[in-house]
Amino acid sequence: MAAPQDNNRYDQQRQRAIRAAASVFAEKGFYGASTKDIAEHMGIKQGSLYYYFKSKEDALGEVCRFGIEDYVERMKSIATSDQPFESKLMATVTSHLTSYREKNEALKVHNDERLYLPEEKRATLKELGSSYRQLLEGIFEEGVASGALRDSLDCHFAAQAVIGMCNAWGDIIVREAELDLFDTIQKCTDMVLNGFRERRIVAR
Repeated sequence: MAAPQDNNRYDQQRQRAIRAAASVFAEKGFYGASTKDIAEHMGIKQGSLYYYFKSKEDALGEVCRFGIEDYVERMKSIATSDQPFESKLMATVTSHLTSYREKNEALKVHNDERLYLPEEKRATLKELGSSYRQLLEGIFEEGVASGALRDSLDCHFAAQAVIGMCNAWGDIIVREAELDLFDTIQKCTDMVLNGFRERRIVAR
């Protein structure tokens, strides 16, 4: 039976291996990367990498799972908080876009490379991704129920639209290091809350 400190050491090394694989896949893509690249990134021999991953495909699966699970957990915290709709929306956009500025390579790999995984592994990741969208959809439904949003709002469409917007701006954030993250978060949130048209008071 392994000692607790041995298990902790293994877990720490496995986290290092997952992060190393994320960096390599983010840079080279799944087909352009090799287990040798991952091992070299960790500073270990290629054969030692199999202590953490059975194959390159296994490494990709672990990286994708690591990226999306943290993403979903943060969303759960936002969705279950007692904040009003506007604050939850701001927190959602902040969490989503900040992950790109923090160079969350595992999330990038999940978004870009998960289709190279076999169907059963993609199905598990899809369930996690769907839970994120459902949590956000629930936030919009709460907004409708509280009167913060119009009754006719399609909450499913709204959730998908926010996710798409954040993913698109996330790509720009990665490419443009000088982009003001807080300003981008504010503008995205304001656009969702207030739209594009100026609201004018009509004289009666």
